Amino acid sequence: MRRNRLFFVVLGLFMLLFAGLVYAWSVLSLPLGAYFTSWSKAQLSLTFTICMMFFCLGGMAGGMAAKRMHVRFIIWMSGLLFLIGFLASSRADTLAVLYLGYGVLCGFASGLVYNAVLSTMSAWFPDKQGMISGVLLMAFGFSSFFVGKIYQAFTPSGEGVEAWRTSFVVFGGLIAAAFLICGLFFDRPRPEEQASLKELSSGRKRSREGGLDIGTREMVKRSSFWIFFLWTICIGGAGMALISQASGIAREAGPDVTEGTIATVAGLISIFNGIGRVFFGGLFDRKGRNAAMLGTGAGFAAAALILAGALGSASFWLVILGFICGGFFYGGMTPSISAYVNSAYGPTHYPVNFSVMNLNLLAASFGGTLGGLLYDMGGTYMNTIWYLAASGVVSLGITLMIRRI
Repeated sequence: MRRNRLFFVVLGLFMLLFAGLVYAWSVLSLPLGAYFTSWSKAQLSLTFTICMMFFCLGGMAGGMAAKRMHVRFIIWMSGLLFLIGFLASSRADTLAVLYLGYGVLCGFASGLVYNAVLSTMSAWFPDKQGMISGVLLMAFGFSSFFVGKIYQAFTPSGEGVEAWRTSFVVFGGLIAAAFLICGLFFDRPRPEEQASLKELSSGRKRSREGGLDIGTREMVKRSSFWIFFLWTICIGGAGMALISQASGIAREAGPDVTEGTIATVAGLISIFNGIGRVFFGGLFDRKGRNAAMLGTGAGFAAAALILAGALGSASFWLVILGFICGGFFYGGMTPSISAYVNSAYGPTHYPVNFSVMNLNLLAASFGGTLGGLLYDMGGTYMNTIWYLAASGVVSLGITLMIRRI
């Protein structure tokens, strides 16, 4: 009997909603910055950089494990690592412990479940690669907003205030419990279901760029891989800088605005990032890679210019508009990666090929740290914003370099 694939979509959305909380670092770090007053912006930002580095390493491990074990065991392993990571972070009194708990363990756990969910759902939706990636990644993006609001509501900050420790323990326990339950039911298509899904997808015009179905070794020999990889680093690094420094940018433009309002405004990046992921996933399916990539780069550059105007005029309303646009257009990157890997290099080796493409985060993750360093150097986030604008413009040139396979 063929199972309803929408059931697995719901499970995937739920798990990625929890896994995406690592992107809430901009808000989660505020009480830590107030508690550990000797830690600089760059030092705190490095936590997010390490997290993103181990996120892609976790994705790589998940891709390699996909053919060797049932997906539920990968999900359970992720939940256990999240639990240990948040428990360790809750007891942190040094940067090293924070880097290990949140950066290494939580980052690796998030990458594990990210790859497990995306590769499994890619098999369930061979006919709608861009759209399913966008829908799932919407939940991953929304997580930062919802978690940020809950965290801010229950976690007062200030020198000597340790409420963040309790919040980290609660997060770890909730994620472990959610992944334990979801893992019991989450599954890949059975052979007979795969055959039926192939028939479903054969009736649709697919955006296969050359009809390839190749392994990782062959993929990395192609110039198209490396050019697209460079594009993801360019957009990804700028996006990381925006996410990790969002609260600081909002604070600079509105020094009298309350922390609750700043958390809400920073969370708009996640909300519209999620909406952008669905939009650009559908755009990829309908119009192809070029439209999705060019729209992402041009829109992100425009968002950076809006933020530059916001700081120049001290307009908090322009910050809001800039965050909305920045989140929306940055949302074009992640579904483009998922859909491009499948359409350009085929579904057979997708779990590993996808995780290899996501290694861009090893470089892009330093965007968050760079954003903090640029602030420390100039005492203003204007330098960080010009970096965002330059990245968007450069990405347009990279897009035009990609030839059809």
